[in-house]
Amino acid sequence: MTEEGKFREKASILHKMAKNRCQEEGEKSNGVPGHTDKNLPNSSTVEVEVTPPMNGTAGQETSEEEEDADQPLSLAWPDTHRKRIIYLLIFPIVFPLWITLPDVRKDTSIKFFPITFLGAISWIAAFSYLMVWWAHQVGETMGITEEIMGLTILAAGTSIPDLITSVIVARKGLGDMAVSSSVGSNIFDITVGLPFPWLLYSIINGLKPVKVSSNGLFCAIVLLFLMLIFVIISIASCKWRMSKLLGMIMFLLYLVFLVISVLLEDKILVCPVSI
Repeated sequence: MTEEGKFREKASILHKMAKNRCQEEGEKSNGVPGHTDKNLPNSSTVEVEVTPPMNGTAGQETSEEEEDADQPLSLAWPDTHRKRIIYLLIFPIVFPLWITLPDVRKDTSIKFFPITFLGAISWIAAFSYLMVWWAHQVGETMGITEEIMGLTILAAGTSIPDLITSVIVARKGLGDMAVSSSVGSNIFDITVGLPFPWLLYSIINGLKPVKVSSNGLFCAIVLLFLMLIFVIISIASCKWRMSKLLGMIMFLLYLVFLVISVLLEDKILVCPVSI
């Protein structure tokens, strides 16, 4: 029997159960067996809308992904070629995490969640240092300036964790959390991530100020505010819904911002206000 046939069979069973329930409710409300209330819906005219899963696999894939996300991490060799490729790519990152961090999805490790939380932050700091170091070396080898590497490679690398968390909570139906995460992470980076290391540097070096210099920094900040305005306008024009059109507009805005920022850094465009 096909998936659609099984789905229709289940719908037929549910229809019969609803019919019996309507009859029972009618008997209870009137006290006369077989006499149903006129206000209750007639089961013979009730229509059950059946929407079979796409290709019979959409619902199965979603449930399998949710079950995998709730299960403890396993380093067993996968059974499909696609999963094996992903396994080999992420193994250098997953293996040290698997050794050093307790998996709180296990009943015996739930009480160690503070260790997992602090350890995850420490590993993020270590991986971030390696990412910046390697990006710097690649930029020097290929003749790419640090500013351009920061606007492209590092910007994309630091946004991947936000992307993953937003996708996870969006699949669970928490759209507000997905959107607020992307906004809150950037605010945290600006108000805590940048000034805290500078504060430590100043304290260690006798409150020596940290000099920040960048070509067209003022114009870049103004450009960020303009991008924010265009983003709000584009979301409002799409009726506050995420669609393919909105995604294309976002990519276009990022491309415009990237091109103008690179032109400012290379002094092809001269900012009237220098810092």
